[in-house]
Amino acid sequence: METTTTRAEGAQTEQAAGRPPAEPRTRKVAAKKPRRRRGVATNDPVGDMLTRLRNGVFARHETVEIPASRLKTEVARILRAEGYIAGYEAAGQTLTVRLKYAGKTSALTGIDRVSRPGRRTYVSRDEIPLVLSGLGVSILSTSAGVMTGREARRKGLGGEVLARVW
Repeated sequence: METTTTRAEGAQTEQAAGRPPAEPRTRKVAAKKPRRRRGVATNDPVGDMLTRLRNGVFARHETVEIPASRLKTEVARILRAEGYIAGYEAAGQTLTVRLKYAGKTSALTGIDRVSRPGRRTYVSRDEIPLVLSGLGVSILSTSAGVMTGREARRKGLGGEVLARVW
């Protein structure tokens, strides 16, 4: 005749036999590191910046917050110098851009990414594109830094066309 015993009965019989009760098995789990909250991972940080600016203009926001980098700060400097934004402030890991409006219309009508991670676009000094027949601005990354197409033409430099702004 077979008898089945429960865990509690088994512990009682072990105590009656003079043995200490068996301890339940436990798994040791390593303590998890606290996760650091980060923004959205992106493969195209400049494209993300331009999209945030475009969305901020469409939604009529006064400011737009963007994860900061030196390249994005330089693009914001050019946009400020050309009069497309009211200003910018780089504080820590965040770049805060103040959008510029004249009444209900934005100074920033359109902004396009030209050179993308999947298809880089490089131009020589003679091939620098005009935006809206010279009414807009092309932003280039050259060996002498980030500058407008007009500056690059004057200095005789070519480079990667980052964006078109009008």
